Amino acid sequence: MNEVVQYKSEENHAIITIANGKANAISHEVIEGLNASLDKALEENKIVILTGQPGIFSAGFDLKVMTKSPESAKELVTKGSRLSLRMLSFPKPIIVACSGHAIAKGGFLLLSADYRIGVEGDFKIGLNEVMIGMTMHHAGIAIARAKLSHIYLDRSVNNSEIYNPKNAIKAGFLDVIVPENQLLPTAIKVANMFCQLNEKAHATTKLKVRKPHLEAIEKAIIKDLEDDIEINI
Repeated sequence: MNEVVQYKSEENHAIITIANGKANAISHEVIEGLNASLDKALEENKIVILTGQPGIFSAGFDLKVMTKSPESAKELVTKGSRLSLRMLSFPKPIIVACSGHAIAKGGFLLLSADYRIGVEGDFKIGLNEVMIGMTMHHAGIAIARAKLSHIYLDRSVNNSEIYNPKNAIKAGFLDVIVPENQLLPTAIKVANMFCQLNEKAHATTKLKVRKPHLEAIEKAIIKDLEDDIEINI
């Protein structure tokens, strides 16, 4: 879709790859590329496999943008929240093939997908906003609440606890972990599994199951626009 987001169409799925430097940072350009890729997947009626670069899915929002000004941070965070809202309500299944570290917005992208596959190894997964001096935004709390249990919500959001891939399953960030060389093959198997579902039934049921969470995220985005983003990096 652009230089930092790549789109590859396969028989029954599309592979969307974030490729934005060493940290695979989520910038305005990445969000634009992801939205354009989701548009294309919808147009082609493809199941989505979202992945990153070897060793890193994403380390979160682009800190150059986040530290530029409060307004700049708010704009990027809002776009990120709307992307998560779109992913959670997307009519086609979204599988994340988490290729390594997934921190901050990288972790939120995991929480915005239908199925999450991680890789074995010494990788860090979680929400480090409070650790780096950012008061968690309302939409972030709402997204986390939709996927994490109460105990792990506190540990992940309030305490910035970071997990290895195995413990990330317990916390709710991942569904399974596999050896690195099995990441995409497993994601493709899951895509084939999703092909067995009735498309309309899946899309409609997803909205029913997630309705209270989607409504809460929508309200949280509005509240975040009213508040100042507190960041002390």
